[in-house]
Amino acid sequence: MSSMIKTSNLMKVYRTEEIETTALNDVNIEIKEGEFVSIMGPSGCGKSTLLNVLGMIDSPSSGEYFFNGQEVGSLPERKRSNVRKHNLGFVFQSFNLIDELTVFENVELPMLYTKVPSSERKSRVDELLEKMNMMHRRNHFPQQLSGGQQQRVAVARAIVNSPKLILADEPTGNLDSSNGDEVMQVLSELNSEGTTIVMVTHSPYCAEFGNRIIRLLDGQVVTENIVKQYI
Repeated sequence: MSSMIKTSNLMKVYRTEEIETTALNDVNIEIKEGEFVSIMGPSGCGKSTLLNVLGMIDSPSSGEYFFNGQEVGSLPERKRSNVRKHNLGFVFQSFNLIDELTVFENVELPMLYTKVPSSERKSRVDELLEKMNMMHRRNHFPQQLSGGQQQRVAVARAIVNSPKLILADEPTGNLDSSNGDEVMQVLSELNSEGTTIVMVTHSPYCAEFGNRIIRLLDGQVVTENIVKQYI
């Protein structure tokens, strides 16, 4: 399989007048198409910063980031945004659903940005809500759902545009173990269907769902372990 993500000497430094903080320090990683990679490390080690750079939400201070062979780290925001909306899906710990929109409208939203026709939007959303066992909640609002249900809606929204890559930041962090298990099973299933997944987690149990675990400390990669052979 070809490389989807490759970073070379990636640095991210935050500066204020008084202080300089190095969040990422010379990070070199490679993730192939179809992999499920877990990123672990203590709080403040740079996990979320790395995910934001990989997700093209933030740009590196120096170094290079190649996505599907294209150097994207130095692209202006408009071009990064274009690559992002056609290739990436995001799942966050806090769900990030819009309270004023129904379940259906939340899942539909990314397709409005990519100008998918209305009839196709409806069939795609309905198909995903069936898959996530959320069809009976399609007209409900986020506040009417349990945490596990909200996260399933968030996963549906993340995959509605069939992204090549899903970036998940502590996707089970706000869930009890049974709801967390459900979300991990959904991510595993998506990975088995060919979607590349990069997930930040504190949970050793969740990390084992990946085929590789990358551990960060003080903004640097300290270890990489194969959990199971990636095919």
